[in-house]
Amino acid sequence: MAKAHNNHDEPVAPLWVRRPEALHLIAYSLAALVFTGQIVAAILRGSDWPTALSVLLAGGGVALSWRSPWAGLVVTSAASFAVTAVGHDPLSVWMMAVLVLFSVTVRGKQPLVGTGIVAASFLGAFMTLGGFRGGAIVGAAALFSAMAGGATGAALRIHREHWRTLEERAESAIATREIEATRRVTEERLRIARDLHDVIGHQVAMLSMHLGAAEIGLPEDAESSRQALVSARSSARTVVVETQRILALLRLGDDTADDEALRPTPALSGLEGLIASFESIGLDVRPSIDIPAGFVEPSVGVTVYRVVQEALTNAYRHGEGTATVDVRERDGRICVTVENRVGHTQRGSGSGLGLLGMRERVESSSGRLTIDSDDGRFRVHAEFSPLGATVR
Repeated sequence: MAKAHNNHDEPVAPLWVRRPEALHLIAYSLAALVFTGQIVAAILRGSDWPTALSVLLAGGGVALSWRSPWAGLVVTSAASFAVTAVGHDPLSVWMMAVLVLFSVTVRGKQPLVGTGIVAASFLGAFMTLGGFRGGAIVGAAALFSAMAGGATGAALRIHREHWRTLEERAESAIATREIEATRRVTEERLRIARDLHDVIGHQVAMLSMHLGAAEIGLPEDAESSRQALVSARSSARTVVVETQRILALLRLGDDTADDEALRPTPALSGLEGLIASFESIGLDVRPSIDIPAGFVEPSVGVTVYRVVQEALTNAYRHGEGTATVDVRERDGRICVTVENRVGHTQRGSGSGLGLLGMRERVESSSGRLTIDSDDGRFRVHAEFSPLGATVR
């Protein structure tokens, strides 16, 4: 799934939303500061050991709550009874209990339960051991401080979850939008492929058939017209081959790499670059290429290129020594010969369909393919008519 990224137009989540542990550190840092202040004050005032012990009990509850939230909250809240019993001002213990309550609720614990524990401890100590010392104002402060700690922690937790929900929805929306866009592009690509196959393919086939009928009906002395019709039929076959290549690209879609999809159609002029690419990976190639000067049907050029490519691939994987490549025109035909010595080791595994595909490709261009292996040498020989006529 695609990920949503913030940019300058989108709101950025606050630091405490992105780093929720910062809230715990702040709460415990404040609690530690209050605890340290009370210990220092007890030492400076020369307080008795019960007072110091009650403050230590509250500090121990704060430390315990780091690992065990509920147990630490109960101990810290209960320390208010001990502080009140020795006659010490319970404000510092209340502050530590409220900070622990804040941390507990931020961590996702039940805010009502935590608030009830703290409020009951504060009011219980105030009304029993404290004897309502300070009056209604102190009692109200005890109650509302507990409620404030629990409510603030719960509110921040809910706000953080709200932010996360918004981010997840944004990510889901972006992913859904990209999936929908991809689906629409795929549907349009397949629609174009169907139109090319059903309309253009049919029309070209009918054109080729009518050209053939016209060629048959020509008188014997209309040689120039016959040659024009042969060229027209050859062009029609080229259109069919190129249409099939476009259809393959349209149907493959995203499975085809961008550089492969945009690469020009192979041709005779690309043979030198093809041979150089094999030489760059360590294959020793001895080429002898004489490209015909006359017109060569594009589909024949593609097939010659692919035959040499597949033969050199086999030579690299299964052969050894030097591979010879000979491409030239003889007796009005384009002859392709690739030969190499059969090796004893393989530098890669093939699909086993390369030679079969090569034969099918040659036959689709009305050519003739011969493959033989004699005296430890593997030889591929193919012959084509430059105009794509049948070779016999």
